[in-house]
Amino acid sequence: MVTTISAEQLKRYLDDDEPFALVDTRTEESFDAWHVRGALNFPFGPQEELDGRLEELRELVGDVGSVVTICAKGISSGNLASQLVDATDEWEVQAVDGGMKAWSGVYDSVEVDVGEAVREGGLETTSGETARGEGVRVIQLQRRAKGCLSYVVGCGETGDAVVVDPTEDVDEVKAAAEEAGLTIAAVLDTHVHADHVSGGRRLAEELDVPYYLGDRAAERGLDYEFEGLARNEVLEVGELECKALATPGHTSEMISLLVDDLAVLTADTLHVNSVGRTELEFSEDEGEEGARMLYETLHRTLLAEPEGVTVLPGHVTVTADGEFAVGAPGEAIATTVRNARTGIDLLQVDEEAFVDRLADPGEKPANYEEIIEINRGVRELDPEERTELELGPNNCSA
Repeated sequence: MVTTISAEQLKRYLDDDEPFALVDTRTEESFDAWHVRGALNFPFGPQEELDGRLEELRELVGDVGSVVTICAKGISSGNLASQLVDATDEWEVQAVDGGMKAWSGVYDSVEVDVGEAVREGGLETTSGETARGEGVRVIQLQRRAKGCLSYVVGCGETGDAVVVDPTEDVDEVKAAAEEAGLTIAAVLDTHVHADHVSGGRRLAEELDVPYYLGDRAAERGLDYEFEGLARNEVLEVGELECKALATPGHTSEMISLLVDDLAVLTADTLHVNSVGRTELEFSEDEGEEGARMLYETLHRTLLAEPEGVTVLPGHVTVTADGEFAVGAPGEAIATTVRNARTGIDLLQVDEEAFVDRLADPGEKPANYEEIIEINRGVRELDPEERTELELGPNNCSA
């Protein structure tokens, strides 16, 4: 009898540095595109027999006492695990229930101290007062397998909160808000996402709270109603002032959210180590129009904020090896305006060089056209289809 573990248990094994071998039975192509950190590839089909491959597996995993198998949905990995249990007792064998499909729904929740940079640097806010940030609560939800970052931004005085860029796993968002003692009063999507299905509308409907987008989203042909935020319009969340900054480039309707002059949620406009790609909406000219918009957005809007403002991106790149390109799961993924300005290579070049560099941003997010249609409301979401659409890395950075 094969013992199965949940994707959450696998996360604990990885975080605790448990001595085990994680064996991924998917094809080499699927494995190379996207896998869990530290996994070893041993292609094995759902009907395949182990036959004479046991020695091959021994050489692959080395001297370990435990083997955990994983595949796309838990079928072929369960087959391998069953045959290993029958063939040998040299390992404790477990299989990940639900495979990479389940792994795609694993989250970490991190509270971000958005006042730290300005307190330590003695910097000032745009209002001229020294910023401290005691009244601002920011919970960053990290979707570990894809690097999607969602936020619960709350007022420490009243407990009211706005959720920004939630994924379809809305129960994770609700749990994070409840654990922080915050009440969700509004939901906001910064743009029409291309790499994952948004849970914004569903969360707002379930909680009967307003759902916001930038007002230019009306030009994207959306088939649902929303509250439009105009350039520099302020959304009050308890005693917090959340200003909608128009930051087009990644998409035409993109907004960033400036929270009490302390932090700016930049979505796919500005990441910790790069900027967003621009050709997913602006594909006819290979993203040149979007790239020029993005260059102006970065230099005239976001980098014009005070140096100590915390930058909170909408994604962190997850490498093919399952690692965060910057930081680590369970740690805040953030930077400052100062560090972005001085540390990101793309922000050091002139406009023409910037446009040229963004012309070839690499492989597009998987199934992005279908995901955009779902997020525009012109295509219904089949819950069974969702995971298939989203499997793989986010590929939102240039």
